Amino acid sequence: MTDKRTSTIKRPPNRLTELERQRIITTVNSAEYGHLPASKIVPKLLDNGIWIASESSFYRVMKTHNLLTHREKVKPAKPMKKPKALKAVRANEVYTWDITYLPTSVKGQFLYLYLVMDIFSRKVVGWQIHDTQLSELAADLMKDICSREHIKREQVTLHSDNGSPMKGATLLATLQELGIVPSFSRPSVSNDNPYSESLFKTLKYRPEYPEKAFEDISAAREWVSGFVDWYNNEHLHSGIKFVTPNQRHSGLDKEILAKRQQVNDAAKLNNPSRWSGKSRDWSMINEVNLNPEKKEEMRAA
Repeated sequence: MTDKRTSTIKRPPNRLTELERQRIITTVNSAEYGHLPASKIVPKLLDNGIWIASESSFYRVMKTHNLLTHREKVKPAKPMKKPKALKAVRANEVYTWDITYLPTSVKGQFLYLYLVMDIFSRKVVGWQIHDTQLSELAADLMKDICSREHIKREQVTLHSDNGSPMKGATLLATLQELGIVPSFSRPSVSNDNPYSESLFKTLKYRPEYPEKAFEDISAAREWVSGFVDWYNNEHLHSGIKFVTPNQRHSGLDKEILAKRQQVNDAAKLNNPSRWSGKSRDWSMINEVNLNPEKKEEMRAA
């Protein structure tokens, strides 16, 4: 009588024999192949006229016996720790900066926009455009910002990615001289520097952004100057309750948002039928976080 139970275990006819499994284990642990992954063991065996099993079969057996650890004769990748969580509760406390490419009319040549922003207010506190990326140029920009914003020693933390201008000796020496604490993203992790990435996207998706490349550095500087003026003084930023970066940077947002709340509450009181739920919360955002720790990490700390 045929077994019609759905739980019947069917073994494939081409499954590895126990002898073949042992040959695989012996081979991958041998002095000749013990440092290689299966993707390299199988072709080397074939070059020697030997066939034991397919690459996928090698991997299955190796996985079963916990043999898929680092095997190559190279240093394993070092685990990269997430940057230290930063929190800003006032302007001129945490800056973030980066460099973005600006196309020119000469194919293959670019200009470089150095741009620094305050994460609490989202204000662009400084920018420059050059035809090269140098630590010295970034150092000059930071000196200028500290002078205009009256930055004191140990007041500001400056976050950036791991590019060579960011870690150049001249910039690091200048930051030490200015009393600014540097902070860095993990290599190739753009999410560690989200405010600068978001700002560059805003810049390049503006309707006024040139469809064609910039003719020269003067044209690029003129356009970016206009953008920064609009961004700081006219742009109602969604991340700071739709006030401008300059309003928040100068502390005017508290009064502006309080007035909005009063008008909103009065309108609801006069005509409550227009509201089906809670009225909009216009309270001020008191802190801004960069690379905050996850709840699990905070509990473990």
